[in-house]
Amino acid sequence: MPHQHSLPKKIVITRADNLEVEVSSGPMNRLAGVSEMLTGATGIHMAIATVPPGRCSTAHYHVNCESAIYVVSGAGSFLSGPSLETEEMIGAGDFIFVPADANHQPVNTSATDDLVLIVARNAPVEVVVELENLGRKDC
Repeated sequence: MPHQHSLPKKIVITRADNLEVEVSSGPMNRLAGVSEMLTGATGIHMAIATVPPGRCSTAHYHVNCESAIYVVSGAGSFLSGPSLETEEMIGAGDFIFVPADANHQPVNTSATDDLVLIVARNAPVEVVVELENLGRKDC
């Protein structure tokens, strides 16, 4: 017997040409495929972020959600810690868990290739706090 719900649920497929353009973080550009606006999601958000060669996002943290990041392609470093003093190399195939309130900044260390990241969060809308006095400024 098929599984039945009390109310019909709608599966939403977001096509590659219909992604939601989100606010950029520095030169990093992010396009959502699963968002409150696109799908009505209430407990998850998923996007693809692209950091151009030699560039980085702003240093920041998220007040209201955890993040899971998958490195699709490219190479870079991931800064973390209270003063962003920890720098770890990241590359294709790596998964990164970022707890709520954890300072972080992804940096593309390549001079030629994009750093492409899939970002999932456990909240439909993130609350971001920019860390204007921390992190890399030369990217």
